[in-house]
Amino acid sequence: MFSKSCHVIRICLVRHFLRCLLKQGGRQIDPTAHTIKSHGATLARNHIHDWLMLVLLILIEVILNVIHPFRRFVGRDMMEDLRYPMKQNTVPVWAVPLYAVLLPIFVFLFFYMRRRDVYDLHHSVLGLLFAVLITGVLTDSIKDAVGRPRPDFFWRCFPDGVEVYDKLGGVVCHGKASDIKEGHKSFPSGHTSWSFAGLGFLSLYLCGKIKVFDRQGHIAKLCILFLPLLAACLVGISRVDDYWHHWQDVFAGGLLGLFVATFCYSQFFPPPYNDDGWGPYAYFVAMEEARGNASLNRESPVVEAMVDNMYANQVPRRNIDSFNRSPTLEAMELGHK
Repeated sequence: MFSKSCHVIRICLVRHFLRCLLKQGGRQIDPTAHTIKSHGATLARNHIHDWLMLVLLILIEVILNVIHPFRRFVGRDMMEDLRYPMKQNTVPVWAVPLYAVLLPIFVFLFFYMRRRDVYDLHHSVLGLLFAVLITGVLTDSIKDAVGRPRPDFFWRCFPDGVEVYDKLGGVVCHGKASDIKEGHKSFPSGHTSWSFAGLGFLSLYLCGKIKVFDRQGHIAKLCILFLPLLAACLVGISRVDDYWHHWQDVFAGGLLGLFVATFCYSQFFPPPYNDDGWGPYAYFVAMEEARGNASLNRESPVVEAMVDNMYANQVPRRNIDSFNRSPTLEAMELGHK
């Protein structure tokens, strides 16, 4: 008899514990428990088409860099504005993905370590990659279509300084083929567009996370917001100083990158000035679903089934029910409410 009473107590305690997990004002106990381990695989599967689209954008980007841009006519009179010296890049090409892609991802990981929100991490990385790759495809497509000569085109075309023109007055270049090909890719600036796409996305992300527009007037938050944009501006200025681009190329590249970054960010996150601007849309949807499920499960038969299956063959059901109605258990449950 004493053994059966112990089993009844254990069953009722398990039932009470499971009910407490399902309750809590209709909400999850830990609303940020959406980790890579628990939700990452499902989230990636749900967005498999987006990741495949990124692969397609990479292939298009490779093709655009292989083909030769439009061979725009360059005459003798035009050479007066294209005689700037050839210089090395102040910001090398390999450095652009480091600060425009990897740096923002490190920031995303930092916020993930604090909040454990896989929706925020996944959508921020996905949005950033889309912003950078869409900007790259648009930039290189325009480069190839326009074929505008760079400010240092003269020395790319005539590395020895000896000018050669055809009967129509067009240049007959005898420089390296790769230098000439690159010399027709001035508009718009790729360095600048990529910088504003990646760092512009980061700026919008930080704007939402630190709640810049919380109406409390913290100017220090604005300083943090403008740091990535300042870095992107300095990259664009370096392209003019290195004589790789005209100022119009840099201006157009900056607008293009910032425009695409804003659209890609808006696909996954509310506007930074919104009260919910600190999190992605998917997080709030997941929380609403979790609250709805928890509300439905307050008196769910799942708990009853779990307990009954555990000790169905050991304790009669009437003993459990009679114990549930005992003053002792009711007092225990009321003490936790």
